[in-house]
Amino acid sequence: MAHRRLFWNIVDKIESRIAAGEYVPGSRLPPERVLAEQFDVSRPTIREAIIALEVRGKVEVKTSSGVYLLEQPPESANESQVSAFELTQARALIEGEAAALSASNISDDELDALEQTVIAMANGDDPEKADKEFHRIISTSTRNRAVLLAVENFWGLRERCTNIKEAYANVCSTSEQQRMEEHRNIFNALKARNPEAARSAMHAHFNRLINALFDASEAKALEEIKLKNSQTRGLYSLNHLLDH
Repeated sequence: MAHRRLFWNIVDKIESRIAAGEYVPGSRLPPERVLAEQFDVSRPTIREAIIALEVRGKVEVKTSSGVYLLEQPPESANESQVSAFELTQARALIEGEAAALSASNISDDELDALEQTVIAMANGDDPEKADKEFHRIISTSTRNRAVLLAVENFWGLRERCTNIKEAYANVCSTSEQQRMEEHRNIFNALKARNPEAARSAMHAHFNRLINALFDASEAKALEEIKLKNSQTRGLYSLNHLLDH
């Protein structure tokens, strides 16, 4: 399982470089040997990472030519209509059951990897990346590829849809300690091999998140009302008459 974790780390790093614009659509990725040196891993690990990227539709492998970055489709109309609330509710429904299933199937190696992500969150070591890896490990440990695909699609929505990305960024940046504790509770339930506790802990995590999204939404709406009222007050104010 350690080998699996390693190539997924490489996938995340390459996707981060794609997002940062270091690799542009149509360009060829560095050769396997160069990537292995850059990321300090073996060439077989790079090959596995490339396969995963190909499955995700990020790259195309051309025989005797190399690996090329594909143009990513723009956010679809249907995706843009999905709200952060809808996504969070769907994640709670699916990932709650995924946690319960994982409690019966997760391996010791996966538990070790899961704990490392919690430690990374506690240390502030790229908590967003650690969060994503935490949920990926759980979905993988269900041994159900449909569940894994569903969770990966949820993360894809979160990363592609501007409205969801902004909503999550607003609440996640202000609740790092709570998020870390919730993930610790989920981990403890999985370590205890307790499906009910794992499901409950996952639901509690998303319940807090969706309430935070509502609080943030209400605060934003209130600010907009205050701004509008301030502008209207300035337009119709009679204060200037009292100055004379």
